[in-house]
Amino acid sequence: MASQERAHRLADRIKVIVAECLEMRIKDPRLGFITVTDTRVTADLREATVFYTVFGDDAERAATAAALESANGILRTEVGKRTGIKFTPTLTFVLDALPDSAKQVDDLLARAAAADAEVHARAVGATFAGDADPYRVPRIENADDEAES
Repeated sequence: MASQERAHRLADRIKVIVAECLEMRIKDPRLGFITVTDTRVTADLREATVFYTVFGDDAERAATAAALESANGILRTEVGKRTGIKFTPTLTFVLDALPDSAKQVDDLLARAAAADAEVHARAVGATFAGDADPYRVPRIENADDEAES
């Protein structure tokens, strides 16, 4: 078992290597506008999971996934050459759901802001139901009533 620090360093190195290879070496036309977002390596340094995002629709995402699977061997070979470790980890590519989640959160925040604006617009000319002072005021007796007693 390797230390966590070594696993993090290797993950960062794999991320850089894969990104450079996708930009410079892999010339597959199915490869879309891809960004490598994160890489995680298991504690035994045998498996690496590479997270990526693709700009475009579902068809472009599927084509990019197919291109990554076909280039997996080339990428693993390049990782082995550049890292110089005894056992080159197997690479698994996973589409990162972070941009979709962020878009969903942004949509929810926009809806909440619109609802707040609507409530504020309704409250501008509104008056309170009932008296202006809803609290009970102690009854003050007139000075004439006191004089009669």
